[in-house]
Amino acid sequence: MSGGPQVDAGNIVGNVYDKYGTKNPIARYLMRGFLDAVGGLYQHAAPRVVLEVGCGEGKLADHLVRRGPRPERFDATDVAAPPGTSSEGQLPGVDPLVRFRAASIYELPYADHSVDLVVCCEVLEHLERPAEGLAELARVARGHVLLSTPWEPVWRALNVARGKYLRALGNTPGHVQHFSRRALLELARTRLRALEVRRPLPWTVILGVPRR
Repeated sequence: MSGGPQVDAGNIVGNVYDKYGTKNPIARYLMRGFLDAVGGLYQHAAPRVVLEVGCGEGKLADHLVRRGPRPERFDATDVAAPPGTSSEGQLPGVDPLVRFRAASIYELPYADHSVDLVVCCEVLEHLERPAEGLAELARVARGHVLLSTPWEPVWRALNVARGKYLRALGNTPGHVQHFSRRALLELARTRLRALEVRRPLPWTVILGVPRR
């Protein structure tokens, strides 16, 4: 998210700076790797109905819709609507196909097995109960689930290297979980059969299908 953090059950949700709009050349290079990884797995899934959980201001949703393939429907949820969201759920500056509704990851207002692809990027690290959040993602997914989290401890090391969050030893505000690549894969496998793992520095990105 680029518009500042939101709070869910006392935790900051979203990023505290605009990683999608950053002017820093190194950060822009890293973001290209992240978007290429997520976008490539999105194309592999080729969904008709998409749900992004923890969408922030919709920057990732907009990127995926414009990159294609263009789905028939793209819903986006977060704990609260970003400023400027229309009464019809259209996010400002985001492709009008993307429609927003407020919802908690722990209680998604969707039927079982109703969504071709559930996207949940940069969310699980903010949750006190990530296993419960993942279970809900798997419940509503008919086809694929696409996950990403920062790669720890590399994420914190890079924050320290750029002089950020030094008092917190590089921990980004709101991160209450710290997933190594192995830890995220182990969590994912409790609910998903992992099909592909991509490792753009400094993230882990997983595409899987729900275990039934």
